[in-house]
Amino acid sequence: MNSKEKILSSVRANQPENTSLPDLGSFTGDQNGLSEKYRSVLEAIGGKAYVVKDFEEIRAIIADLFADAKSIVSTCKELAMYSPVVSDRDPHLLEHIDLAIINGHFGVAENASVWVTEDQMSERVLPFICQYLAAIIYEKDIVATMHEAYDRIGMADYGFGTFIAGPSKTADIEQSLVLGAHGPKGMTVFIIT
Repeated sequence: MNSKEKILSSVRANQPENTSLPDLGSFTGDQNGLSEKYRSVLEAIGGKAYVVKDFEEIRAIIADLFADAKSIVSTCKELAMYSPVVSDRDPHLLEHIDLAIINGHFGVAENASVWVTEDQMSERVLPFICQYLAAIIYEKDIVATMHEAYDRIGMADYGFGTFIAGPSKTADIEQSLVLGAHGPKGMTVFIIT
């Protein structure tokens, strides 16, 4: 028996006993006040949150906040009055979009992120290249922690998905926070009750 075989034999003979997997239930967050926590965290990271009753209220807020916007696109059928994103055109042409409005599958309260898959974006680059981003989620679809979010995603079938949390930002230049450094300058999340 050569030295390699001796080492491997010794390792095989000295394996620890199998143990059960840990209970991940302790990673379930407090289920109370998820909407309030979500809004608080989003505002702390530079975003804006609005609790609304319906899409009519969203339209009114968008008309007020983005009155000067020249180019607003929406992937939401409920907001069809805004231009749809045409997926067969050059994605580089999307850089001039002032506001992109997308649906999110759900939100995560602990980091104020929104889970979005490519079927909600029309173009993968859309939420990252627009000047401002608005996402729409339902209050009942806010989970407390990322552990719960990953449980919810599970083995879902999607080609591309991402968590988006707040506007693009960096603070590595002279320790000064810059919003819109490499993506949207602002993010607004509409939470439908």
